[in-house]
Amino acid sequence: MSENNMGKGLLIGFLAGGAVGAVLALLYAPKSGKELRNDIKVKADGYLDEAEKYIAEAKDKAKDLINEGKKKSEKLISDAKTRSEELLKDAEKIFSEAKTKTGTIISTGKETIETESARLKDAVKAGVDAYKSTKTS
Repeated sequence: MSENNMGKGLLIGFLAGGAVGAVLALLYAPKSGKELRNDIKVKADGYLDEAEKYIAEAKDKAKDLINEGKKKSEKLISDAKTRSEELLKDAEKIFSEAKTKTGTIISTGKETIETESARLKDAVKAGVDAYKSTKTS
């Protein structure tokens, strides 16, 4: 049971017990009917005032809790938004760096392929020339 519900139940128990005790005390007291009714009315009004105070305090506490919850949720949302923007910037930076590195690797690869292709062509031409010269000799 939560602390708020336990406190509420305890207060209601005290109020109910106090009301029953007050009524019993008034009923067994040697007073006239008019005085007894007046005393009951005064006690009932007192308990109603206490109940209204308790309800007003509970409403104030509920408003405070709601406002505190709103503030915390707004802060969490703001923090999450800031963090997501940072992560997005980091991801864009990583993507840009990867794109640059990939372009460099592709460029280097093309140069290597062109160089090796030229060497291979020269080697094939030299082999063909060597074959022709040995065949004619």
